[in-house]
Amino acid sequence: MKFDFDKVVDRRNTDCVKYDGLRDAYGRDDLLPLWIADMDFEVCPAIYEALEKRVSHKVYGYPIARECYWNAIIGWLRRRHGFAVERDELCYVPGIVRGIGYIVNYFTSPGDKILIQEPVYHPFKNVVEGNGRIVVNNQLHYVDGTLKMDFDDLKSKIAVEKPKMMILCNPHNPGGIVWTKEDLRKVAHICASAGTIVVSDEIHSDIELFGNRYTPFATVSEEASTNSIILGAPSKTFNIPGIVSSWCVIKNAAIRDGFFKWMEVNEFSAPTMFVTLATEAAYTKGEDWLDELLEYIEGNICFVENYLKDNIPQIKPLRPQASFLMWLDCSATGLKGLRLDDLFISKAHLALNDGEMFGPGGEYHMRLNVACPRKVLEKALSQLKEAVSRF
Repeated sequence: MKFDFDKVVDRRNTDCVKYDGLRDAYGRDDLLPLWIADMDFEVCPAIYEALEKRVSHKVYGYPIARECYWNAIIGWLRRRHGFAVERDELCYVPGIVRGIGYIVNYFTSPGDKILIQEPVYHPFKNVVEGNGRIVVNNQLHYVDGTLKMDFDDLKSKIAVEKPKMMILCNPHNPGGIVWTKEDLRKVAHICASAGTIVVSDEIHSDIELFGNRYTPFATVSEEASTNSIILGAPSKTFNIPGIVSSWCVIKNAAIRDGFFKWMEVNEFSAPTMFVTLATEAAYTKGEDWLDELLEYIEGNICFVENYLKDNIPQIKPLRPQASFLMWLDCSATGLKGLRLDDLFISKAHLALNDGEMFGPGGEYHMRLNVACPRKVLEKALSQLKEAVSRF
């Protein structure tokens, strides 16, 4: 490989949540952190070099977002995913969760209902309830070892509860599922027929694994294109979440114009100089780095699968189709909640995300972040093996 993903980088004392936030999150800081969804790899050199060059100028005045920034996003979406986006359909948002928050507040009112599909990325529920809206859950179900949508329940919930909005996770977090075009078309039809806007979080879209290909929600049908808001970012892909470089695509002018104007006048859609530089570098010079990253992550996933099968068969992983996060089924241990946390935290000295935080269906599960050097992953699994054997 041209890039060294085996290099161990000491991230402590850099004010990063993953390491320096351990005590706040887990009550101790002696854990091996495999939780929050950022990577332990150095960014692709092109990003570092672009930022280093700009920082060395030593004057940091008001920036402009040049056309090359917007064109980098547009070119990436077309080249990697066949998603055709025009400049006026695109705006910057300062983070996916903040973007969802802006969308919830602009398009709905307190007391309105918003549908999510648990188990799912927990900030969806937090943003909805924290803004005085009501969560409606179209729960995902485990079928043949993977997560599936319940379309009968979705139709019923849309018809009875009449949610103003649905927040979709595509690809799914924590399951790493790439939803099929057929599934996405069904969602689009059900929601469009009822006037329920679909907000699709597609931040994991670039982490396509094992030959799987993600489908942008807005491309599956005319109903999807005219009734959706798409959110994405280079942050997960290129390990730059601290730069806050997200974007929003809305194809339908009737939905788009008022919202984009509101974003503009409140200066929510004005990217910083570091956003534009990092995004352009990533999307125009980072493909070789990404391709090697995906190969390395696939190797890590296979390593985890084989290790668990050979040494901890009580824990069964769901292979992600598009994510560096693995959803671990620990039901054979008989543990959940605090008892499962105790196994991983107190006994194995590991920090993972407890599946219950993702809502109903997350019981007996843990979410494992495998975006780290393989030797770190090997150490973590060795600690888990010893803890399970003692248990």
